[in-house]
Amino acid sequence: MIKKMRWIPVILVLTLVGTDVFAAGAAEGPQLGQAVSKEEIARWEISVMPDGEGLPVGKGTAKQGKSVYQTHCLSCHGKNGLGDSADQLAGAEFGLTDEYPDKTIGTYWPYATTLFDFSRRSMPMHAPGILTDNEVYAVTAFLLYLNGIIGLTDEMNAKTLAKVKMPNRDGFINVYKENQKVD
Repeated sequence: MIKKMRWIPVILVLTLVGTDVFAAGAAEGPQLGQAVSKEEIARWEISVMPDGEGLPVGKGTAKQGKSVYQTHCLSCHGKNGLGDSADQLAGAEFGLTDEYPDKTIGTYWPYATTLFDFSRRSMPMHAPGILTDNEVYAVTAFLLYLNGIIGLTDEMNAKTLAKVKMPNRDGFINVYKENQKVD
């Protein structure tokens, strides 16, 4: 028991010294990379919420979006969004409650704003982020048109896109419903 008692002050001292060394190292950091400017953070903070918060200025129609689609999307998603090496985006033959459901934009996605956000961040796959906001609005409109949700000349912009009621809007359980004002 006496031998164990001798180690208590040693352990206590080592713990305190180790804590000070760790705190000093944590404050200093590992010296990797470089500080990010506020401008760089703002450039990457492009989140769009289901209610349309965060949508940028811009506009586009399905008619304009057809050429954007043909240039940037056709090679992976196929003619009229029917699928190729990437997912089918339109032309669903079966609903989500059928035995073999088709998960297309029109049958699956709950918010049109999510389509805009995803497309702007992630597409085209070989060069994400190269589309202008107007091109993203236009291709979003084209995809909504292919799914029978809007007309060929309906303009999509920050106000109109947020008002699009997707067919599967109520198909998901929203655990945050009390915090959202979407509709």
